[in-house]
Amino acid sequence: MDKTPKSTPEEQVQEYFQQLDHPLVEVVEALRKIILSTDEEVGEHIKWNSPAFYFTGAMEAFDPKEYKRDLVVVNLHKKDAVLLVFPTGAHINDQTGLLQGTYPDGRKTVKFTNLDEVAKQEQSLRWVVKVWLQEVRK
Repeated sequence: MDKTPKSTPEEQVQEYFQQLDHPLVEVVEALRKIILSTDEEVGEHIKWNSPAFYFTGAMEAFDPKEYKRDLVVVNLHKKDAVLLVFPTGAHINDQTGLLQGTYPDGRKTVKFTNLDEVAKQEQSLRWVVKVWLQEVRK
């Protein structure tokens, strides 16, 4: 039996980014910085083989299939875009128009193809993260 301790979420993220070979890595890093700096209770880990951001604070018990703790997952399946997937995005009252899509499972997405788009949408992204945090803190 392997008794090697598992790496921490921080170590997993660091390892992921050290091995990341994607043409838009600078876009991913910029989005990561924005999301993490929006609130001290936003943490990151690797989920579904991708960087993911979640609420680190205390919450009442809930069904894990509701993904209430999960904020956003980075999807890097395409080489020409970075897709942010908000698993519970339909619950966010997005007045910015940032979140897109009408998926039956309630997710919403945002697509970025360059750093200019990230800069242009930074305030909207921060606003969406803050609204989402208000919802999960209730």
